[in-house]
Amino acid sequence: MRVLLLKDVYKLGRAGDVKKVADGFGRNFLLPQGLAVLATPGALKQADYIRHKAGEQRARLNQELGAVADRIQGVRLVFPAKAGETGKLYGSITTGMIGEALQRESGAEVDRRQIDCQPIKALGVHTARIRLTIDLIPEITIVVHREGESPETAYTLEPAAAPEEEFAELASALEEDEAAAQAEAEPSDDEGAAETEEA
Repeated sequence: MRVLLLKDVYKLGRAGDVKKVADGFGRNFLLPQGLAVLATPGALKQADYIRHKAGEQRARLNQELGAVADRIQGVRLVFPAKAGETGKLYGSITTGMIGEALQRESGAEVDRRQIDCQPIKALGVHTARIRLTIDLIPEITIVVHREGESPETAYTLEPAAAPEEEFAELASALEEDEAAAQAEAEPSDDEGAAETEEA
């Protein structure tokens, strides 16, 4: 479905943009939340007005939140955690926990929904983005170390693979296995020649 964005939507576009989105995403999220309307000819006539008004509001917000972004940018949050031998946590570090720690560390109050980060389930050094506005997205560092050890030990760990990377590695291994199985199933040229001679 084609929609006209009424508000800035992170990773999708700015107010006034016309975007093609999945029907479910449009129907279940964008339209009910008032973030977009169907891109009908009548709605499209309003696009320039929406873009202009949103630009003014964005500039005002960016100015107001600029100081907050400066305070947050580069903040390092440290979490001691219990973990198994492989470095996987017993539990996880959630966006709610990150928000509370960020408020203690920087004094900036951030809604957990503004934190762009999956729950952290492994020891190591991780990065999260804080979506203040579509233009202001400061990054913070999250250090998760084993309880009883120094936070610096987290820097020596191999970074945990993202779920997409793990999936890609698994798919690649499966393709290699299938190729090997296919090569074994097909007779080699020598075997084929030997069978022809015997016949």
